[in-house]
Amino acid sequence: MDPEAGSVTRESRLKFYKATLCLAYQSFGVVYGDLSSSPLYVYKSTFSGSLRLHEEDDEILGVLSLVFWTLTLIPLCKYIIFVLGADDNGEGGTFALYSLLCRRAKLGLLSASDASDDDISAYNSGLPRKETVASSILKEFFDKYHSSRIVLLLLVLLGTSMVIGDGILTPSMSVLSAVNGIRIKAPSLHENYTVFIAGVILVGLFALQHFGTRSVGFLFAPILLAWLFCISVIGVYNTIYWNPHVVSALSPYYVYNFFKKAGKDGWSSLGGIVLCITGAEAMFADLGHFSQLSIRIAFTVIVYPCLVLAYMGEAAYLSKHKEDLQKSFYKAIPEVVFWPVFIIATLATMVGSQAIISGTFSVISQCRALKCFPRVKVVHTSNHIHGQIYIPEVNWILMVLCLAVLVGYRDTDTIGNAYGLAVITVMLVTTCLMFLVIVMVWKRNILGALAFVIVFGSVELFYFSACLAKVHKGGWFPLVLSLILLSTMCIWHYGTLKKQAYELNNRVCLDMLLSMGTNLGINRVPGIGLIYSNVATGVPPMFAHFVTNFPAFHRILVFVTVQSLTVPKVPANQRFVISRIGPTEFRLFQCVVRYGYKDQRNDTHDFENHLIETVAEFLRNGNNDGEAFRWETTNQQQSSPSDDVTASSFENVVSSESSKKTVRFRGVGCSKELEDLREARESGLAYMMGSTCVLACDTSSYLKKFAINIVYRFLRQNCRHPAIALGVPHTSLIEVGMVYRV
Repeated sequence: MDPEAGSVTRESRLKFYKATLCLAYQSFGVVYGDLSSSPLYVYKSTFSGSLRLHEEDDEILGVLSLVFWTLTLIPLCKYIIFVLGADDNGEGGTFALYSLLCRRAKLGLLSASDASDDDISAYNSGLPRKETVASSILKEFFDKYHSSRIVLLLLVLLGTSMVIGDGILTPSMSVLSAVNGIRIKAPSLHENYTVFIAGVILVGLFALQHFGTRSVGFLFAPILLAWLFCISVIGVYNTIYWNPHVVSALSPYYVYNFFKKAGKDGWSSLGGIVLCITGAEAMFADLGHFSQLSIRIAFTVIVYPCLVLAYMGEAAYLSKHKEDLQKSFYKAIPEVVFWPVFIIATLATMVGSQAIISGTFSVISQCRALKCFPRVKVVHTSNHIHGQIYIPEVNWILMVLCLAVLVGYRDTDTIGNAYGLAVITVMLVTTCLMFLVIVMVWKRNILGALAFVIVFGSVELFYFSACLAKVHKGGWFPLVLSLILLSTMCIWHYGTLKKQAYELNNRVCLDMLLSMGTNLGINRVPGIGLIYSNVATGVPPMFAHFVTNFPAFHRILVFVTVQSLTVPKVPANQRFVISRIGPTEFRLFQCVVRYGYKDQRNDTHDFENHLIETVAEFLRNGNNDGEAFRWETTNQQQSSPSDDVTASSFENVVSSESSKKTVRFRGVGCSKELEDLREARESGLAYMMGSTCVLACDTSSYLKKFAINIVYRFLRQNCRHPAIALGVPHTSLIEVGMVYRV
């Protein structure tokens, strides 16, 4: 064996291990804040209801056993072992699972999924698996019953709505639980003061969002590690000092004994126990920022044992101090370290809240990209980590709703009832989607998929039933909120589909436009016109309407269609797809710009340069037969005098700071077209978009008229203008008004 090759291998392995450990360290401040802060309120919420009548050792040890096995089954077995493996090219979350099903099993219903992404090489590198009997039957079922695809999309949007609900409930629950510790040292302090302090902290937390997590991110991981260290050390101390025999509660026998003695009251208490796994979904949702191995190492080596020790120590203390069940966490802290732990607990809840708020921004951004959410402003707060974003409108709405929950409920027990229902619903949605992924994407045996659903789904359904029974005690909030969000997303998507269908059905044939031009005497003016529409082929009705009333357009026209695909990211060299419309002398082009649901949109200047470079390269390659062309970048090379073929060569060099690459175009053939392109670019660019009013037909049902004429119209009038969302300069914009009857 070559010693030098062995040295390189060892060096690369060492580099890989260091990078993985670094990612594992960073994950503490982003992924585990919510999960790690759950010991603050689990026992209090569990013993807040009818279980107060069963405050004996068997019940306390039974709750500890339930917490231990819930942590073992759901976060450790389900997520760490199975769900993390269902990533979409490194991305996780509900939309990642749906993206896999759309692309690999063709179950998509979103308009974005109609766009072809089969040629995106980054997502088709694996060898196709052989179809199984079960996957074929399920595929045939979804093909035969179109309503099943609608149900699947609604299931995904339901999970998304509940994640947004988490973004409202987590900060209120966590911060109020931490601040309530003050009342341990000041029992006479009225709850209004703790609510006020929690409100001030929440306002400060949301006010800092526009700085981005990168500005204070280096503080997050040490805070969480300090918190986990504190609760684990205190847990070990309490176990040894108060009741070492609680270790025996790790036996599942105590679960059986708990339900035997507590009965229906024990089942009702599951709504509090489920709070021990709040934040487990974040391990999968935030996968895109880290790696599977780093998240697995962080949870199994640090988070999981620390949480088990913390719950064990608290149970040991409670077994000797049953009168403290309603304030057990802070009562179990030794007097000497109370205030340091209180400060760290408050900081840890802020970190956990920050993580779920950032996750909410990410989910809404994905919904927006797939046309399931109204257009909102997305600000990228980091040039290095794409997932760190800030959405101003959503941020302030979340803050108002968090304060409303805080002031309206004023009690962690009631908030916990709502919180638990939101958390377990998201997990149930993930379990259902995983069944389809195992059978239809991984092509595994259906018995294994059924075993996955039976083991984890039955546990989650058990918790779900207990949470659902507390709807009247605060659990109604996530249901109402998810219903509003689900209706909003469905109506927005439905209206967008109807609008696109109208444009597709009313697109104008090129021959008709040309014959119309002969009668109208159309003039061509200098410059480049970029016509934005949802029509990927042909001429959009908006442009025909414009030409009919104003018979002139630019010398070079590019019909631009922006498509969001059900893939996380589209490689830069496959983003633009160019084709020609009509004969060469017409100078008409079609450009399809493709983005993934996690792609960052370029600013206007970069977009213009890339688009013109793509058209120039299209012309240089002589693609005159209508064949599609995809833009690719090449490394900058030293030019030689022989490269200058003609004086009319069109050269455009643009350097990219991020990739340090240069694109160079020189016209060897098609010099006339390249010269026209250069002159048109110098004359300037103009953007044309439709300013449409979408209305339901007079014969439509009252429900459709309400959805389109009232709700969809209201959302369109109050969301961001398409030109602003696309970064189109206002001074170069031409808007064409039309009414669409859908």
